[in-house]
Amino acid sequence: MSLSGRSTLLAYVGFPVGVVLVGALIGSTSVPGAWYLALDKPWFTPPGWVFGPVWTVLYLLIGWVGARKWIHGGDRALWVLQLLLNFAWSPVFFGLQRPRAALVLIVVLLSSIALFIIRQWRRDPLSARLLLPYLAWVSLATALNLAIVMLNPALRG
Repeated sequence: MSLSGRSTLLAYVGFPVGVVLVGALIGSTSVPGAWYLALDKPWFTPPGWVFGPVWTVLYLLIGWVGARKWIHGGDRALWVLQLLLNFAWSPVFFGLQRPRAALVLIVVLLSSIALFIIRQWRRDPLSARLLLPYLAWVSLATALNLAIVMLNPALRG
């Protein structure tokens, strides 16, 4: 295998594994806890066991797209931005217990994912399509975050 072939393989393994590991670390340190369980939640809240498997698959897709951007170029900064926003949401929502601040964050995250997909649609259609499930899930998460804020008016920040 050539050096560039090894670098490509390393990127396609390293990016997804790295994203999943960081996501798992953040998830394990920003657990919902009693505070979250006590909140009023909308009828469309998925069961808790769904989140781990869904995020694992999404993080693999996000990592794969990150490898493509590393190897082929194109909107690397926007890819990094959405990842940083993604990683920041759980600590803000669960760790700091600031659902209103988390709502602002997730709206910016959702916008950055949509912008990335739009900008990549013609340049790198595979990357754009790979992030469509992510866009759908973060859309649901945004609706959940908004509903929690609306159903729990006494919440701070």
